[in-house]
Amino acid sequence: MIRRIILVVLLLLLLPYALTPLYRFVNPVSTLMIGRWITGATVSRDWADLGEMSPALPRAVVGAEDAKFCAHRGIDWDSVRDVIEDAQDGEVVRGGSTITQQVAKNLFLWPGRSVVRKALEFPLALWIDFVLPKRRILEIYLNIAEWGPDGQFGAEEAAAHAFGKTAAALNAREAGLLAAILPNPVTRSARQPGPAVRRMGGTYAARSQAVVASCWTGNRQQ
Repeated sequence: MIRRIILVVLLLLLLPYALTPLYRFVNPVSTLMIGRWITGATVSRDWADLGEMSPALPRAVVGAEDAKFCAHRGIDWDSVRDVIEDAQDGEVVRGGSTITQQVAKNLFLWPGRSVVRKALEFPLALWIDFVLPKRRILEIYLNIAEWGPDGQFGAEEAAAHAFGKTAAALNAREAGLLAAILPNPVTRSARQPGPAVRRMGGTYAARSQAVVASCWTGNRQQ
């Protein structure tokens, strides 16, 4: 019985590594989406390829979530060191997850902070970055991110819910607002943004102009 339990655990740990190469071609769903389906909660997601989105959206999201997305190999080690130093100094620990780490969490793990989840997330992020092109990683992230309070997932649903338009029609201001609500789309709204969301949205819209997009626009595909 113990051997069987160990075997099942090992298979579960290895399953994400086997599935990741398939996601070059298969459009995945997140564990949060699966959890909502199981509980009967609403889930809405209309997949949009990266080329079908306004370029303002991936730029704003990268500028807001992971400015070094094109430079790191799945994990931003400088950010990790900063988080560790902040924790050692007794300061509030900031979020240091890259977009690739968030893809690993959303596809295979669970929300919330824990040492166990981080221990599983780090090697998965390195594997995802090794197996998938940057363009595909960003495309997956933008299609599995939760973007609304009632199970709206992905950029297409985000644009429709917030602005009544397609992801292709988003302008820089709207893209910045969507980037601003990503940490918590349940309490933050791009449709009716409060002062903090408007301020962050403007910052991310301006910051997106400096984002170098070569790693996901075809000039560097790993």
